[in-house]
Amino acid sequence: MISALPPIDESSNSQAIAPLQPIPELINDLPNLCGWETDLEQVRQDQRPVFLEPSSPSLETYTAAFAVALHMHQPMVPSQEPGHLISHLQYMFEHPFDGDNHRAGTFTYCYSRIANFMVDLINQGYSPRVMLTYSGTLLWGLRQMGRGDVLDNLKRITTEKTYQPYVEWLGTFWGHAIAPIIPAADFKLHIQAWQHHFAAIFGWEALRRVRGFCLPELQLPTEPNALYTLVQTLQDTGYRWLLVRAEQVCTPERQPLSQVHLPHRLEVTNTQGQTLSMAVLVQPSHCTAESLASMEPYRQAQQLARQPLGDRLIPPLVTQIEDGENTHAMMHDFPAAFRNTWYDVLNQGDRSVQGLTGTEYLELLQATGLGLDDYPVCQVMPSPSTRPDVPHQRLHQRFHHAIAAGHRPPLAGHRLSESPRYRKALLYYLLSQTSCFQHWSSESHWQSAWQGLYQQTDALLRQGF
Repeated sequence: MISALPPIDESSNSQAIAPLQPIPELINDLPNLCGWETDLEQVRQDQRPVFLEPSSPSLETYTAAFAVALHMHQPMVPSQEPGHLISHLQYMFEHPFDGDNHRAGTFTYCYSRIANFMVDLINQGYSPRVMLTYSGTLLWGLRQMGRGDVLDNLKRITTEKTYQPYVEWLGTFWGHAIAPIIPAADFKLHIQAWQHHFAAIFGWEALRRVRGFCLPELQLPTEPNALYTLVQTLQDTGYRWLLVRAEQVCTPERQPLSQVHLPHRLEVTNTQGQTLSMAVLVQPSHCTAESLASMEPYRQAQQLARQPLGDRLIPPLVTQIEDGENTHAMMHDFPAAFRNTWYDVLNQGDRSVQGLTGTEYLELLQATGLGLDDYPVCQVMPSPSTRPDVPHQRLHQRFHHAIAAGHRPPLAGHRLSESPRYRKALLYYLLSQTSCFQHWSSESHWQSAWQGLYQQTDALLRQGF
């Protein structure tokens, strides 16, 4: 067993916060994306451990560990009814003979089934772990299309104390935007929008437990100022670690990481010479959906020995994230492999390998006295910087010009984030940056969806707030 946690520093604002009032999930039938920034700040200041308890096992019990994460996403697209949006998942149901739209039912089941897996395993006495990251567009789309049953299923494993310790949510961009191709000033808009929406669905306490962050497609910006803004924004909004791919980072000497399964300290420096550091967990190179579908991270962990960190030996952590619904392997092979893995973990005799979540692993390290300063240093691999395209830049300028105009003249008690016109414009603006419109831009369906969304966003911004 681990020793008791170190006492809370009274000056660090890390004590429990007073209970906050629930907030609405929908406002005028639109998702709640802003307006409770003061409450968000209060939640951010509560930095008590979220997974570690006096009964938690010591890392000395294991030779290695593994952590798996599922990423889920569906965009919102303009509907045939002017001025309205629908989930692309709903569009798939309505057009079952286009492409692979016949899989809409299977996709929907995949968004919910992980809750069933976790409940069944935990009730049988196993100790499974999973990390989840759902885009805000998917969460809203499920509600809009009447699939609140999926959200209720997820809420069970997120909020009920029987299941909560085994599940970790990772924050992400609400609109599933790709960080290198949107303006850095918009990072905070996406991050806080997701936090609002998540808290509205699952509650403030559930949001307090969200300490790790996963960028859509794990795409890090490489431009120094954008990267610095990202890390600064993550820290300002309460996040403590970031999931990255091994091929995106390197040693300060620009060599591949030699200890990819250890936590690292990502150091970023902007063009003014300012430096920030953040903990990162690294996904190894050459990971595939098929490898996660067969729970390869568990088998990789079985081949590893304890590794040096600071002044001690610790179990390395094999980490992988993949789409939870895409590919035949994830749809059909993952369920059995996931279940069987936890049977094996429980029955492995000396219990040398354990499944954990990212925050759980870092909190266990912290309980032994190891922290950010002990982690090996890494930096983002230099590469040509990607800048926002012209349409994104144009919308960005109009959005932030409208914000500036919305603050003048000041009105008594006026908060822009509570304005209905601002809320709607923010929604469309974030949706306009969704990755699918870039990824599938060569297909006429997505071109048409993007053009319609761009026009609606532009019209809202021209109206002002």
